[in-house]
Amino acid sequence: MKRGVLLLNMGGPNNIGEVELFLRNMFADRNILPMNRWMRRMIGNRIVRKRLKEAQENYRELGGKSPLTEITWSLAAKVEARSGLPVRPAMRYVPPFADAALREFAEEGVEELLLFPMYPQYSTTTTRSSVEDVEARCEAMGYRPRIRVIDPYYDDYNYLAIQAKRILEAAGGIEMEEYDLFLSAHGLPMSIIKAGDPYEKQVEANVSALKTYLGSHGVIFKNIKLAYQSKVGNAAWLEPNLADLLRRPENLKVLIFPLAFTVDNSETIFELDREHREIAEKIGYEDYRVAACPNDGEDFAAFIAEKIGE
Repeated sequence: MKRGVLLLNMGGPNNIGEVELFLRNMFADRNILPMNRWMRRMIGNRIVRKRLKEAQENYRELGGKSPLTEITWSLAAKVEARSGLPVRPAMRYVPPFADAALREFAEEGVEELLLFPMYPQYSTTTTRSSVEDVEARCEAMGYRPRIRVIDPYYDDYNYLAIQAKRILEAAGGIEMEEYDLFLSAHGLPMSIIKAGDPYEKQVEANVSALKTYLGSHGVIFKNIKLAYQSKVGNAAWLEPNLADLLRRPENLKVLIFPLAFTVDNSETIFELDREHREIAEKIGYEDYRVAACPNDGEDFAAFIAEKIGE
């Protein structure tokens, strides 16, 4: 059976013009705003109008685009070289959408799609949304391959090793016992969690497993804390909020690791490494460090190749 692989992610604008498309598609997603479509359209339009100019300015500061797509293409090429299977990115809200890869796979006679979510923890807002998108696009094309979704890997020993490696790379020889390690995950509204989304439990399990992994390898921080970022609006979201923790410091030496992201994007390189760094600098932190995501590292490529080969 001929197989093809899709790396699923939300995506990031490839130019300033795509920022509006990204926001409109995100807030038109029933998994992001779970309500009737008329209410979703009204609220989504309101959010886009409110956030568009600021979001465009943020991306201008990043050079006019998100780095996510370029890094994912690089990662896909490395996974393809290791696995011998065709591997393509499939973004949810901006190009490259799944269509191009699906047409290519259909023409080449691919009978089984392996979907690798670039989200370590499962959420209806991420994994389910992306999988449903692929399924809908297949249906619209009349393409009916067997579809297999790779399970969440937040507590996989080999993935924990990759997370630990990025943390150690950011530590760069510091006295880690003097630092607090913040494990920062993207936040979610409590309404979604209360509706049964398993994301919070899987994030907490990732934190617990990573603490155990680090401790068993002699990596000791003063404190290791879970925090959530990227809150939007006034509704109740998962707590504690990273920005609030930074504003009430118990330690002026911190290292931030983006726990719920596999590829660097605006929420890591802009929100964590610029906006939150500004908070730390104003307060007078002695050191503020942000670790990179797994990105297109050979270790992450090898991990994905192993997972899709199982």
